[in-house]
Amino acid sequence: MARHIKESEFTMLEDGYTPRDLMEDLINDISKTDRDAFLVADLGEIVKKHLRFLKALPRVKPFYAVKCNSSIAVIQILDELGTGFDCASKTEIALVQAMGVKPEHIIYANPCKQISHIKFAATCGIQIMTFDNEVELLKVSQSHPNAKMILRIVADDSKSSIQLSVKYGATLNTCGHLLETAKNLKVEVIGVSFHVGSGCNDPRAYAQSIADARLVFEMASEFGHKMRLLDIGGGFPGSEDSKIRFEQIADVINTALDLYFPESSAVDIIAEPGRYYVESAFSLAVNIIAKKEVQIETSGSDGEGNGINKQIFYYLNDGIYGSFSCIFFEHGDVKPIVHKKLSPDQPIYSSSLWGPTCDGLDRIAEHLRLPELYVGDWLLFNNMGAYTVATSCSFNGFLPPPIHFAMSRQTWEDVQLLQKGILQSEDL
Repeated sequence: MARHIKESEFTMLEDGYTPRDLMEDLINDISKTDRDAFLVADLGEIVKKHLRFLKALPRVKPFYAVKCNSSIAVIQILDELGTGFDCASKTEIALVQAMGVKPEHIIYANPCKQISHIKFAATCGIQIMTFDNEVELLKVSQSHPNAKMILRIVADDSKSSIQLSVKYGATLNTCGHLLETAKNLKVEVIGVSFHVGSGCNDPRAYAQSIADARLVFEMASEFGHKMRLLDIGGGFPGSEDSKIRFEQIADVINTALDLYFPESSAVDIIAEPGRYYVESAFSLAVNIIAKKEVQIETSGSDGEGNGINKQIFYYLNDGIYGSFSCIFFEHGDVKPIVHKKLSPDQPIYSSSLWGPTCDGLDRIAEHLRLPELYVGDWLLFNNMGAYTVATSCSFNGFLPPPIHFAMSRQTWEDVQLLQKGILQSEDL
């Protein structure tokens, strides 16, 4: 049985007290000499996202992509809610199993795996895993002959912020050979998977991939494979700032599923959402630890250099090697929120934000228009839960910021009732 998340592992938010109130209190409680960066994670937001997922995609069971954010509290609350888990390595498998997650609730969704990791999965009782090439089939046949394989196909990810098909996925014209090879090796293939890329902005990519999966199902039947699982991957937006809403994508998926995999087909549908669950749940508070002003000469109306302005460099106690690693990997933009109250007539300057390390690449943002700030001032950032803490490190001796988890009392009580079966998700 899973180890349930304990009330002592997060801050209970009473009525009228919000995660932003908690952040304010933490800022005010920090002494003048200890203003380290920190994150506040609203576990209640993850619960809301889960209920939203079930409503929008009622036929799809989510398997959370652990790589996106492997915080223990995140894994625990999602396990409480009944999700499965998409793991990509021995370490991720061990992490979720240490919390009591059953093997049947784990998919080893890495198409190219280390042999020792395949053997580890076998010893853990994990059977479902993915492949996209002949070499992988041979490794699995020798290291985990009882595995149930999912053939990952190429998806059109040209409209996604991060493209994955450059690395993974079998083309349709190679699927027949792979399915025949699996049959000859006596490796069981039970389904198809795809991933349209992270941050997908075109829901038609899901519809096309679902149609392609139908073709592969038909190919597989010719070789005697009993296909029963479709994995539609991830790529779902994690915040309301996205160009496309989650429900828009869900509508396209549902229509395609009804057409190519109707309920009468008896095919189980799963997905691998990651950023969808956690991006909007985390907020970051950072402190300005240093500041540098650079004087620049500006031209007047006559073209002569007769004006003086300044650019301001702000150095923060978190950066690209910490919570802002997502910027480096995803080339995203950040939107700082100045914490202190500002005068409406305060001058605005061209500003840049830098992390605390001695690396010139540790640049968070530039060409920002900000009022003048000072050492000790706070900047806040929303939507900091996806590929942030998961990809941070302690380069130069700067440790990743601590995380303060929070949940409202009402949400906590609802989760307990859901776990006991007293309350159904549609009742919330």
